[in-house]
Amino acid sequence: MSETRPQPSSKEAPGSVSATRVGTRRYVGRNARGATVAIGGLDVEGVHFSPGELLKLALAGCVGLSVDRPMSRRLGDDAELTVWAHGQSEEASNKYERIGEELLLDLSGLEPAERDKLLDIMVRSIERACTVGRSVEGAIDVHTVIDGTEMR
Repeated sequence: MSETRPQPSSKEAPGSVSATRVGTRRYVGRNARGATVAIGGLDVEGVHFSPGELLKLALAGCVGLSVDRPMSRRLGDDAELTVWAHGQSEEASNKYERIGEELLLDLSGLEPAERDKLLDIMVRSIERACTVGRSVEGAIDVHTVIDGTEMR
């Protein structure tokens, strides 16, 4: 099974993605813009991401995009930010019950009141703009830490 082209779908629309089987427990994920990612079980060699890792990556990427503008306005366009999403699925329930979001950035140059204001703005931006987070809300306990400060 070396062909990685997805079978066409009559339901394909902007935002659609596909996962095409290319071998035992191996898939190639593709979006409409042509980007691809190798998907498979944790036990499959040469696979880049498991589905659970992609879920956490989607959450981390969404959080980063949600806070990018307010962070850049206050810290500058060259501000560095790394968003981590931590967590493992629970063996008994076979689902993610909790994912920890960790935003690593340097807020030491801000006065305490400015820092608190930016943290508040970032949390509100995540709550308002992170579609992935809003979609998993209620199904997964998402806990956020920004620059070492527990947010929820």
